[in-house]
Amino acid sequence: MPEVTPFAALRYNLDHIRSLSEVVAPPYDVIDEDYQDVLYKRHPSNVIRVILNREEPGDEVGETYSRAAGFVKQWISEGVLKQDDEPAFYLSHQTFVVSGEEGESKTVTRRGVMGRVRLEPFGTGNIHPHEETHPKAKVDRLKLLKATEQNNSPIFSLYRDNDNAVIECLEAAKADVTPIEATDDAGVVHTVWPITDSEAVTKASQLLADKPMFVADGHHRYETACDYRDFVAEQAGGIAPDHPVNFVMTMLVGMNDPGLVVLPTHRLIRGIRPLRSDELIERLGDRFDCETLSGGMSAAPDAWTRIQLANRQSLMALYASEDETWVMVNANEKAMTRMKELAGDQSETWRSLGVSLLHKLVLEDCLGETNHPKPTYVHEVNDVLAGLKGETDPAESEGDGEYTFAALVMPATVSDVEQISLNHERMPAKSTYFYPKLLSGLAFHRLMP
Repeated sequence: MPEVTPFAALRYNLDHIRSLSEVVAPPYDVIDEDYQDVLYKRHPSNVIRVILNREEPGDEVGETYSRAAGFVKQWISEGVLKQDDEPAFYLSHQTFVVSGEEGESKTVTRRGVMGRVRLEPFGTGNIHPHEETHPKAKVDRLKLLKATEQNNSPIFSLYRDNDNAVIECLEAAKADVTPIEATDDAGVVHTVWPITDSEAVTKASQLLADKPMFVADGHHRYETACDYRDFVAEQAGGIAPDHPVNFVMTMLVGMNDPGLVVLPTHRLIRGIRPLRSDELIERLGDRFDCETLSGGMSAAPDAWTRIQLANRQSLMALYASEDETWVMVNANEKAMTRMKELAGDQSETWRSLGVSLLHKLVLEDCLGETNHPKPTYVHEVNDVLAGLKGETDPAESEGDGEYTFAALVMPATVSDVEQISLNHERMPAKSTYFYPKLLSGLAFHRLMP
């Protein structure tokens, strides 16, 4: 892993903020207009005003970014935000409820450490991406970064630590440290301990050295951080190696952490010609073993249960909107032969992913659909049904009109992420969803001295 160091975070001053829960927010890309309004009303210093400043009547181009920067400066001057006195590693616990194998609920905790990681371009060192990015998102985040001059949300990355030595080292140093705590609207409890003990900090840095880092979430923000560093260096005619802009705020979680949960990311798609189930099956040809489900649109939960129980990347469920029928499709040997023809430059691991089969083989090859709007990504089957019924439209949705196609697909595993990253490949966008999301507002990393 590249250099990982402690840093003195800019944080909300609890002498000014009644409850940290009132000022934090989830990542900007999962916030729709309604929820944005909720967060605006929750507290005048909620971080939403920075990470997703809303347009106001009469705004000029780029004014949302300058207004976000204005809030940062105002809150610093008023003491709402205060920089820590000394550098720290920020030990993090996220405690949440998930469904167990038998459907029962269980409480788990994901543990991580937040520090700053020295930037290096993807593909040049020991920091590995696993997903494709969208240029539009990077342009937006770069404008915000230039305006605020700080990392407003951490990158989420994984590393291999079979003994959890890094976390245990920091856990041993937290006994006398007062934690901060926030609960998000999903009920996840986020607890952070600033660890400044020099022995623990030094040991954690040493343990993290030379370990590959795999970006789990925040690919756009990582690439944007690299672009911003290059921008600052060009403007200044060069920067010192220890300049803050050479680093990015990152949450690091061990790949074998018991609380590491990967949820599926299902697809809702507009712009595809509506198909009947029999036509869909015909178009898929002999590359898939197909079965139609009874029950119409409402068969989605049954379809997803079957996929989960099978636990195979090759099995997915496709929705034929013309006759409101879910079709279970399982990629067979002929499908894999065709995938090798279509993507022979990709590894077998990549070609076997459910999301790769869906986008490369089903949508592009079998259906000939290459120009549809970017899919709407949802994580719960109920949200798939709501989208098909026209009852909801997630924040990241593109286009309008009815959804004419949907897919329930298995998420990639942590092992898949590691292997594909080491192969220097990229999964299709939104191949993974690591739950829960990291909060914005627990810490900021100032980039300009």
